[in-house]
Amino acid sequence: MLNSSRHRDGATSVAYTTTMSLPTDKSSDIKRIIRDHLVKVNINDKIRGVLAESSQDGIDPGRWFSGEDYMHALQQRGLVDDIMKDLTLNVDMRDEGKPEHIGVMEAERNAIINPKRRYIYLQILGGKAFLEHLQVPDRISPDAHSTLTLYINFRNQRFRSKPVPCECEPELQEGFLLEVHQSLTGNENKMADCSTLLSICDPIHMVLIKTTTSGDTTLMSSHFLDWRSVLCAPDGKTSITTELLGVGRECKATVGVLNLKLEIYPHLSEHLSTEVVTTQQSLEKQKTMEKERLFLVYAKQWWREFLDIRQSHQNRLVKIFAQDENGVNRPVCSYVCVLRGGRLLETPRQAARFVSLLAQERVRGVGSGGYHEQWSSAMAFLCRNKGDCEDHATLLCSLLLGFGMDAYVCVGTKAKNTPHVWVLTCGTDGTITFWESLTAERYLHRPMDPDDPVTPLPKAAHPYQTVGCAFNHKAFLANCQPTDLVQFCAFDFRDKSRWKAMSPEALGSVCGPGSTVFTVPPVPIMLCASSLDPIQASNQMEMELRHLLTEHRKELGFATMWDDNLSYLLSSALVAYELERCTGIASGNEEFQDAVRRAVPDGHTFKGFPIQFLHHSAKRAFATCLRSRFCEEIIGCCGDHVRLAVRVRVFAYPESACATWVMLACQYYCIL
Repeated sequence: MLNSSRHRDGATSVAYTTTMSLPTDKSSDIKRIIRDHLVKVNINDKIRGVLAESSQDGIDPGRWFSGEDYMHALQQRGLVDDIMKDLTLNVDMRDEGKPEHIGVMEAERNAIINPKRRYIYLQILGGKAFLEHLQVPDRISPDAHSTLTLYINFRNQRFRSKPVPCECEPELQEGFLLEVHQSLTGNENKMADCSTLLSICDPIHMVLIKTTTSGDTTLMSSHFLDWRSVLCAPDGKTSITTELLGVGRECKATVGVLNLKLEIYPHLSEHLSTEVVTTQQSLEKQKTMEKERLFLVYAKQWWREFLDIRQSHQNRLVKIFAQDENGVNRPVCSYVCVLRGGRLLETPRQAARFVSLLAQERVRGVGSGGYHEQWSSAMAFLCRNKGDCEDHATLLCSLLLGFGMDAYVCVGTKAKNTPHVWVLTCGTDGTITFWESLTAERYLHRPMDPDDPVTPLPKAAHPYQTVGCAFNHKAFLANCQPTDLVQFCAFDFRDKSRWKAMSPEALGSVCGPGSTVFTVPPVPIMLCASSLDPIQASNQMEMELRHLLTEHRKELGFATMWDDNLSYLLSSALVAYELERCTGIASGNEEFQDAVRRAVPDGHTFKGFPIQFLHHSAKRAFATCLRSRFCEEIIGCCGDHVRLAVRVRVFAYPESACATWVMLACQYYCIL
């Protein structure tokens, strides 16, 4: 077994321990690995040199040299530390429902390395040429500046580095142990050989995020690293320099450079020539380009056939391709996959609530004065923790597919002809339900007959106006009905007279499992548990809000008296609000109202107002409350026997998403 420990720099190291018994096969494998490493570093000659130096330093050569003397001499000269330095690894914590953060959290836990698997040890040896931060002044403290965090995803394994200050040469010093196995689901007991490793084209997805002091995040770079150059190294080690490019309209500009080191564990008995690896990569590229060309030919022909059906089709929002964060045009079907949340998300409505808690933000172009449409890969969206409606809809659709639902992403418009994207699910009984990914609201669709003489038409319950197409990971369908108004559309996708479908074979060639999608290989991803302690975060934010409110009232010339009992009673209301958002069912309101009536004395007036946030920053929350007329009335309440109450309840969700409910309340004696 290997024990992981945390160093002062936040990285996690792994060292061997002899205090626990191991199975015979694992014990022998570990001994073999240690023996091979000692032979490689020429340990015998180094020990002889240390002993010779010890004799010259005054140790009596005639005295018996004990084992303790040996170890003391070796440790004094740093030989033991030098040997263990090469064995320092960061272990993959991929247990379901546990945080993915290596070098940041829970590094003290034991981790098991499978001796029958191969691993890639990826070391980040620092960055340079981050010219955007060239003028950043010398930092006074780590909290005084924005930070950079590097996220890693490889074959359903996710990691992140510790945040470092934004500088021209950021001190990104991390190590990650990535498991390489033959498939994502099988062959647990067979170690991947050299030829198998060569055939694995899944890249290492590296996402660089900038976080400001206020908690705002920016996607700096999304880079796909082909790690197979390490297969050419005779000693299983190679050092490379990787240029990170920007995103969106800056995808051709360099953000910075990372120095990397790759190493294969256990080392391969043979290595491949550079020509073999280059040839494999070239063949894969040619195959990808041919698939792209054939799909483009098919898509153009399909589009011509769609326009021939009705001339007005050219005005419908039928989106076959969308540009990702790296400026690559990908089929929209490639943005959707079957995604299971494990035990982190246990119902479809809880999944919808989670997606709605990820902030919405449109990408603004540099110098354009407008917004730039950009669809993000799942990894970039989750690391950034915010995106536009397209990112929310594709993620929600993927999660609903994971729950076994027949889900599709719809592209169309909402009020004022604003382009919009939402999710649709088809029930086995033909029921059509719309899911708004930005709010987690659900709408039951009841189509109306456009030829029905009933006037005026009833107002639709949903906010959607037109729909041009619908898609998921296996299907793409364009609306070819006489009208694209949602309230008149039928969503029977099997009806070819109403929905024109693309060939499943053509879509599978560029969006199916194992395919490379327009130069970007599909990278599987899994959700990670939140690192937030909701109880601690609730208590901390509540204490800070009390302090801010007291100081604000002091500036207004008011004294502040707190009612702790009333504050506690507000908890049930906050839990009920969140439960209603997750399930759509209101409950607990009667109990809360009854408790408040009992707590507020006769003749007193009670005022309370709940407000929700997507963060747990007390300063940001208080500033928002001051802009609310209802909150301001409570904060500035004056009168006889005024008592104030505040309660905070933070609900943690995967991927650092959270729903924070704050209720401000007051009670006072009305003398009018």
